[in-house]
Amino acid sequence: MLARGYVVLGASVDNEKSHKKFAEKYQLPFPLLADTEHQIVEAYGVWAEKSMYGKTYMGTVRTTFIIDENGVIQEIISKIDTKNHAEQVLS
Repeated sequence: MLARGYVVLGASVDNEKSHKKFAEKYQLPFPLLADTEHQIVEAYGVWAEKSMYGKTYMGTVRTTFIIDENGVIQEIISKIDTKNHAEQVLS
């Protein structure tokens, strides 16, 4: 995706130390933004109630936003296929 001119940013509520370990482990070629104060996730509406094993909790709903050069959201991908996500974005 980077070769096609996309700028890729990741964001989560985890801290910088956690992001550094994650990026190194998976050799990510793009930066991860630490949104520890939940400003990004709340502004984009992806901080929501989730559930796992019968327990509910607040968390980030994994979502991709395709934003054009003018800052306008062109597409929202909410059903992320982690193994084929680049193809989801490019199609």
